[in-house]
Amino acid sequence: MAINGRIQREGEVVHLVAQQLFDFSADLSGLADMDVVFKSPSGRGDEFAHGSAGGGDSRDRPKPLPEARDIFIADLHIDRLKVKSRNFN
Repeated sequence: MAINGRIQREGEVVHLVAQQLFDFSADLSGLADMDVVFKSPSGRGDEFAHGSAGGGDSRDRPKPLPEARDIFIADLHIDRLKVKSRNFN
């Protein structure tokens, strides 16, 4: 069904004032009889287009941890260490 008309709003109430009604039942039943896969256009961020359909909410999955890095700080000789002087008086 398709409607040609206008929308009226009064506060929280929304009215659809129809001027014309169109019945597309025959067109829809014709689509159901087709043996061709219908690929609907998807927008950016549509998880179904990226192959994770049925995977659930992506916010529920654990976040990937960053790879561990090998951090090496060579031991310095005590004469080369720089220590800030502090005056506690």
